[in-house]
Amino acid sequence: MFKKNTFLITGGTGSFGKRFTEVLIKTYNPKKIIIFSRDELKQHEMQKNLSWNKSTEMRYFIGDVRDLSRLERAMKNVDIVVHAAALKHVPIAEYNPFEAIKTNVIGAQNVIQACLSSSVKKGGSIKHG
Repeated sequence: MFKKNTFLITGGTGSFGKRFTEVLIKTYNPKKIIIFSRDELKQHEMQKNLSWNKSTEMRYFIGDVRDLSRLERAMKNVDIVVHAAALKHVPIAEYNPFEAIKTNVIGAQNVIQACLSSSVKKGGSIKHG
């Protein structure tokens, strides 16, 4: 189903992003997955932990969803985007409201804009089970 597709996962080194990547590889074996996150240590650790995967090409892209031009560069030739980058802890977001807005609102807007300008495929769903 997704063997010929290239995925980009924003927030790919977070708890959801890592687990989603593992399920995606094991269940669908896509052509390529691009992990987009701003944490190079987590990217390095993820790369070591996914060394068992030989069939899906993995790429690790340092970037922030707040940076539209970086998102557009990362989305070149991407078919499907999974947006998982966000500040999710409410007390931290309440203490840092402008940072939460930049990431959760402007970042989401940037992901949408980058998808549109990069002609990422629209629609489709992943059904598991």
